[in-house]
Order: sequence, then C-alpha cells, then structure tokens
Amino acid sequence: MKLGLLQLNPLVGDFDGNVAALAAAARLAVAQGAELCIAPELALSGYPPHDLALYADFVPRNLRARDRLVALSAELNCGLLFGLALPNEAAHGKPLFNAAVLCDSGRVLAVKRKALLPTYDVFDERRYFEPDLTPVVADFRGTRLGLLICEDIWTDESLLGRVEYPHDPADECARLGARLLLNVSASPWGTGKHRLREELVRRCARRTGLPTVLVNQVGGQDDLIFDGGSVASDGQGTVVTRLPLFGEAVRVLDTAALSPAQPWRDDDAADEVDALVLGVRDYFARTGFKKALLGLSGGIDSALVACLAARALGPDNVTGISMPTRFSSRGSIEDSRELARRLGMRFEVISIDEAFEQQRKLAGYPGGLAEENAQARLRGLLLMTRSNAEGALVLATGNRSELAVGYSTLYGDMCGALEVIGDVPKTRVYELSRRFTEIPEPIFTKAPSAELRPNQTDQDSLPPYALLDALLEAYLDERQGLEGLVARGFDEALCRRVVRMVEIAEFKRRQAPIVLRISRRAFGAGRRIPVAKKV
Repeated sequence: MKLGLLQLNPLVGDFDGNVAALAAAARLAVAQGAELCIAPELALSGYPPHDLALYADFVPRNLRARDRLVALSAELNCGLLFGLALPNEAAHGKPLFNAAVLCDSGRVLAVKRKALLPTYDVFDERRYFEPDLTPVVADFRGTRLGLLICEDIWTDESLLGRVEYPHDPADECARLGARLLLNVSASPWGTGKHRLREELVRRCARRTGLPTVLVNQVGGQDDLIFDGGSVASDGQGTVVTRLPLFGEAVRVLDTAALSPAQPWRDDDAADEVDALVLGVRDYFARTGFKKALLGLSGGIDSALVACLAARALGPDNVTGISMPTRFSSRGSIEDSRELARRLGMRFEVISIDEAFEQQRKLAGYPGGLAEENAQARLRGLLLMTRSNAEGALVLATGNRSELAVGYSTLYGDMCGALEVIGDVPKTRVYELSRRFTEIPEPIFTKAPSAELRPNQTDQDSLPPYALLDALLEAYLDERQGLEGLVARGFDEALCRRVVRMVEIAEFKRRQAPIVLRISRRAFGAGRRIPVAKKV
C-alpha cells in the first residue's frame, strides 16, 4: 500500500484553513500515487485547542470539516485518516472524544476514539475528552489497519519508566488481526524528543511484529513547538521513513518496498536553534504581527534573541534599541551596533540617563536595588511605548537561569510578548550563540553583567553559571529535593540559597511572557507550583 504522510502545521481554530491545507497536501500525495493519506491528531481544529473546545460552535465546526474531507476522499478516490473532535453522545462523561476518522471514496469506514488521555506535563486532555478503550481495526482495501492516536503508543515501561495506563492499544490491535499500525499524533518537542518518539515506534513495531507509522504535527503554538519528525518502522523495528524536523512535508511511503532511512542529524544545538526560530516565526504569523522590538544590551542573551528573531522574521522586521545609562559601557553599545550591522537589522541608541535621574529624584533617591530596577523598568517602558506606537511586538531576552532564580525585573526586562530563550540555561545560551557568526567575539568574552551599577557582574549576586545551571537541572528537571542535591555533591548552604531563590520567584514567573518550551520542565503550563507556600 502507498501511504501519503501529511506532516502539517494546523492553526488552532482555523477549520477552513486547516481543511484547505490538508486537502492541498492530499492532492499532492495522490498525484504521487498515495492510496491512503494520513494527517495528524486534531488536524481539523489544531492542537491543543484548550478551552476553545468547550464553546458551543466547536463540535459543529469539526463535523462540517469532517464532511468536507469525506467528500474530498470521493473526489480523489483515495482514503483519508485525520484527527478531529467528536461529541460524546452519552449522558455522562466529558463532552468530547479526541478522535480520528478513516474514510475512503466518500464513505466513513471507521471512527477511532483516543484510549489513553495524558494529564501530565503540558497535557490536560481529561479536562475535555472522554477516553474510549475500544480497539479499532478497520479494513481498508484489503488491509487490516490498527488505528491509534498519539498517547496510545506511549506505553513502554522499559523505555519510559512508570506509565499511567494498564492498557496497550497497539497490542490490542495486533490481537484483533491488524496488519499495519497507524498513529496520528500531536506530540510537542523538547530536546531529543524526536529520538524518544522514534524509539517508541520501533519498540511497538518489534513488540507487535507490525509495521508502524506515526504522523506528527509540526509548528509553533503559543509556548509549544511541534517538530513533525514523522516516522515509520517495519515490523522488525527498522526505521524506513523519517520526515524532516521543524517543517511541513508530504511523503509517499510504499509499504511493499521498504528500506532503511537516513538517520537524524546528531546535533541538539542546531535542533534547538531551529525549534526556537520556528516558535518565533509561527507566534508572529499566527497573531498577525510582522515586526519585533528588543533591547540590545551588548550581552549574549539579547544577541542570541536578535539572531533568532532576524532568522525567523527577516532582519528588516527586527529593531534593536540600546538604552544606556551612566553605568553602560561604551563597548556594549558598540558591540550591539556591530551585531545589528552584521545581521542587517535596524538599530537605535536612546539614552535613558536623564529619565533615570528624574526618576531617582521623584523616588527620593532610594539607592541600591531599587535604582537598579528603575533602569530596567525605564527600558521596559520605552520598549512597550514603541510597541504600542509601531505595532511591533517586544521580545524579552531573559534566559532560563535568570527566570529560575528571579534575576530579572518585573515590568522591566520581563516586558514583552514572548520570552524567546526563557527555556535556555545561561551556559546553553553560549553554545547556541556560537551557531551565529554574526555575534561579535567581545560579546562572548565579556563577563555577564546587567550594567546597573559600577563594575557590576552577574556573579556578584549569583553562583558561577556552570554551577548554577547544574544545580537547577537537578532541582527543576530531575525534581531532587535538598537532600538529593546535597547527595549529588552540591554545597548545602548554596542549595538552600538557590532553592529559596527559585521558589520565591514564582510570583514573577506567573507574570512573565510566554516562554518557548524546549526542555522537559519548562516554566509555564508544564510546571505548576503554588506561589503561596512554605519555602
């Protein structure tokens, strides 16, 4: 059988646009000989719809879109398998099913309702959907197809550790006589996630002895980045198809002529750059904005954000503003100017020193941290005023290490629509920045500093970043408590200090811009910590 793998980038709520994109991709695949075209999970509504799924018109729009695609299958004389939301007609349970429809030549052959609904990390599917453990195996032109939806394949305890489900939908399909397993997915990315997902497919194929195909969504949706990375394995666990990361793709796979696929590139840093670029590009495209503003401080964080924005939006659509005070070094201004020149982006220098002095006077010359924060807030005010005047979105430039310990100013450098590198530790910022030759070398070699007082460096207030990031990884990603951190060899006093800094900064993070997620434990929906608690 020839399968058309449709790796699509649906927009949440854009039923007409999503149907049109799916139809265009299906036509392309059919022109290449595809007999059955497979689109991602909730391809009609986009994933995740969140509370849009609870609005009265959500189900009718799904049903109308479904009917258009069933009719398309008749027009193309081909099969379609696509994800959508369907109503739960029972008198109890959640109002919706996360479902997939298999149709062929104008007829619905089968409806699969998702069995395993994730309620961890960024997922909250049980808020909207009712599970259905009924396995679905459908006849399609002489082949028995086992239908699965995303999480239905995430059951391998030997790979994943403890899993929440006593059922294995893939095994159940195999027992019912399936000859081919098809999984429609909307699986968001984190560093290396495409390899883990592929390994699940390989193990499922080996365990069941059945060729297994997974078609995944691609694109940026608010904080989530979907990588695509659709994959197929033969029944022995050999990968026979890998679709590209971070881009839409249509590929026809002939199950009668399988051969090993080329491996993924082994370059996490390049993947992270591509993911962040996609996240920025789609955020702007989907919110209707074209231009970005950011403060260029002469430091590595704002330099990396400028490079990512220029690549995502085009340098003509990015403006960097240097906003010096008496404490800003001449080198930082000139390094920023040179970076902007190399990137081809707009650049301005606007001194805020006079405004800073006036603010000091109005506040009664408070000194200390209050005056440091005043500078950051003046910069945020300037950027947000320009944003309002020009219709450009402000990009915040804080990294994960700073967000973690609260080394950022609320209503200052935390202003913006998007925290582009808010999930990138400071040490990793340097690694990603090396992928951009436009960044002047002095930006790499200078000591990190907010330049808010004479001779200030970050390490006046924080541990060395290599030590801090290692401790934060153990605390945030691995969820080690104080005893576990000390057992790892970290100094107890330092652990207590850093943990306290993390926990008392939670109120700031609740007010931070959207953080593009590339790690296992990004700040945002995947990490839910009370603000009011004992620290």
